[in-house]
Amino acid sequence: MSDKSPKPQEPDTEVHEDPNEPAFDWMKPKTSSGASPVNPATSTVATPKTGATAPDNKPSAATASTPATPATGQPGSRADRKAAEAADVEVEPPLFADTLAGASTTKQPSHYSEPLPTSALQIRPPEDEVARRNAEREQAAKVKPVGPRIFQVLLAVFYPVVLLVLAVRAVTSPLFLWVEYNRPGFPGDGYGFSTDDRMTYGSYAVDYLSNWAGPRYLGGLVNLDGDKLFTDSEVSHMADVKLVILSAFGAGLLLIVLSIIAILYLRKRSTGGIRRGLFAGSIVTLVIIIGLAVLAVLGWQQFFTEFHRIFFANGTWTFSLEDTLIRLFPGQFWIDAGIVIGALVFLAATVTFILTWPTKRRRGLASAQADEDREESDEATPTNDDADSLRKEPTSAAR
Repeated sequence: MSDKSPKPQEPDTEVHEDPNEPAFDWMKPKTSSGASPVNPATSTVATPKTGATAPDNKPSAATASTPATPATGQPGSRADRKAAEAADVEVEPPLFADTLAGASTTKQPSHYSEPLPTSALQIRPPEDEVARRNAEREQAAKVKPVGPRIFQVLLAVFYPVVLLVLAVRAVTSPLFLWVEYNRPGFPGDGYGFSTDDRMTYGSYAVDYLSNWAGPRYLGGLVNLDGDKLFTDSEVSHMADVKLVILSAFGAGLLLIVLSIIAILYLRKRSTGGIRRGLFAGSIVTLVIIIGLAVLAVLGWQQFFTEFHRIFFANGTWTFSLEDTLIRLFPGQFWIDAGIVIGALVFLAATVTFILTWPTKRRRGLASAQADEDREESDEATPTNDDADSLRKEPTSAAR
């Protein structure tokens, strides 16, 4: 091989920055539009002769003297990169109409992206809806609650029963027995019982009705001759009477407790409820006692017979004139007992009726209390002006 022979060229291993090579796109900074900027170093220069473009690898004097601007290249610092990214973020539209109206034309980011707690007050309901709600509120204020009415009815129903039980308890006592045996005109015993004998034996019978003793309490008694004072049929009937009396006393005690509960409830929940309940109860009591008195006067014997048929079986409450129960408690005794029971109930009901009569003063106090309650409820309920002010608050806050 001679020296003049051409030497083989070595492969060009120098890396050239080819702008058309896609493998180097990732090295180029991206602008806000997403396209890669044109590198001044690889700009093409048109040749004056042929008009073809060729890469100008050597920067010109003007290009070399001009420094690289951050707008076309990658920002030099981290703060510049953050600013560029913030500029690329699109502004989200506001959520509400008030923030949309208050937003600037440059679409500044909204500070009220979360709904306010009082945002519902910004929408004013129609006038007819407001009127309807006000009418319903006034109607609800006028309607009385159901609880006080129920307790008033219960108090009115319990009252006559309680009075009757208390009157019966007053008659079944040794005091009434002593007054009855010693009053003038009371018929004596035609078979030998004196007033002291009647008081002694009658006290045993009355005590048996209110204690917890068994039938032997009366069955074991003997007279001066040593014979049994009460027969077996009389002891059985007194046991039945005792069952009725104790049941009545137990029911009366239960109704008294329930009446006290009703009174305490009405005292706290209903002004004048106690008075109205007792007033109605006194009227019911007077009607019942007057009706029973008329029936007793029209036919006492029939009334007495029907009363015993309600509580006792037929044949268990009829005795002869020689029996001890008839000698101790003759027919006049039961007439007097009925008169005393009716008089006590009538007197108590009349006093209650007078004391609970709805006079103007009592009704005035009740109406004044109702007006105070209505005023308190109106103060607790926000008015239309208050609602309007509440609607304006979130708008002013948004501004």
